[in-house]
Amino acid sequence: MLLTTPLVSVEWLSANLNNDKLIVLDGTIAKTFEADSKQIKHARFFDIKNKFSDTTNNFPSAFPSEAQFQEEARKLGVNNDSAIVVYDDKGIYSSARVWWLFKAFGFNNIVVLNGGLPAWLKASYPTESMILYNGSTGNFVANLQPGFMQFFEDVKRASKDKTHTIIDARAAARFNCEVPEPREGLRSGTIPNSVNLPFQDLLENGIFKSKAEIELMFSKMAKPEDDLIFSCGSGITACVLALGAEMSGYKNISVYDGSWTEWGTLVE
Repeated sequence: MLLTTPLVSVEWLSANLNNDKLIVLDGTIAKTFEADSKQIKHARFFDIKNKFSDTTNNFPSAFPSEAQFQEEARKLGVNNDSAIVVYDDKGIYSSARVWWLFKAFGFNNIVVLNGGLPAWLKASYPTESMILYNGSTGNFVANLQPGFMQFFEDVKRASKDKTHTIIDARAAARFNCEVPEPREGLRSGTIPNSVNLPFQDLLENGIFKSKAEIELMFSKMAKPEDDLIFSCGSGITACVLALGAEMSGYKNISVYDGSWTEWGTLVE
């Protein structure tokens, strides 16, 4: 089962839900196993915060090691020949981070569910109470790809030397220092020589706008051959921009893992 586009619709997922090769991952952040917690039928919970982040890092949602990612993906039954659809409960939010993590570890047969769980519910497709996956272990092999993730020193050089276009996914009011950062104790500010494209601008009610609209937004920021670094608050919604850029034909895409939480902490 080969997935050829970064996005699929809820109609597509419903039609393919019973394919043996298909794995549906719920990439919702901070989801808890409560009585009313619902998931798409047969979904497996991808725990970004606790299982797929380096929890020893000082900053949130930090990039995991190759060994950690491989082990946790195998625990979810992911195989090298799997096809993955990932969603979250906001529409398009943390699901893009899951998509990007898999790509960073060499797995490309993954797509994001456009509109996520809200679109699935709106279409009255089946859900079930959330359960922990306890099926067979997968054989997925992680293969870290260089350049997918950028770290503090990389971004420091790129900002100083202007080798990349740094695009910040935070809301305009945060980027322009008109409102305080939501994270307590974190100063306002921007990475020098960065520009702003709020990730919400790409969406309408949690669903991606048309390809033409998204291409137009990116064309105002950079040329298709430019090297891009996407940043945000903590490396989550930067991946929404990465998804939009890939949809728009950009090839030289990377995400700043620590994003503003790290930069604003380390740079006075």
